[in-house]
Amino acid sequence: MKVLVQEAAFDAGAVANEFTASAKGAGAIVTFTGVVREADAGEMTIMEIEHYPGMTQKALEKIASEAIERWSLADALVIHRHGRLAPGDQIMMVATASRHRKDAFEAAEFLMDYLKSRAPFWKKEILQDGSADWVAAKDADEDALKRW
Repeated sequence: MKVLVQEAAFDAGAVANEFTASAKGAGAIVTFTGVVREADAGEMTIMEIEHYPGMTQKALEKIASEAIERWSLADALVIHRHGRLAPGDQIMMVATASRHRKDAFEAAEFLMDYLKSRAPFWKKEILQDGSADWVAAKDADEDALKRW
């Protein structure tokens, strides 16, 4: 299991290849990469992501460990960036490895739902006019997490 909370960009293809090569005995590998999207009105220039390093690392390690145990994963990877990100930048990546595809897909979805609604990150959208708005939790994200 690997959990990285970092400011630096990452190469999703290289990370996926490395993860796949190290997942011995797995019959299924699932990867998902999240990208910063434009705000609904297209006015966002920067997404600023804040966190408390020790708390965030521990929380992500705990949820990744839960996924490994719950779905009998061979391995799991979580990368989440912080700092100033522009639309189009990669913000996070999840990878899961298991003997069977169902477990790999479900574990990846579980991790993504957790990252979206419960991970201790605070996001602020910086708009073209210089104003800033904190990103509020969405009901749909909370509903997605309830299924787990």
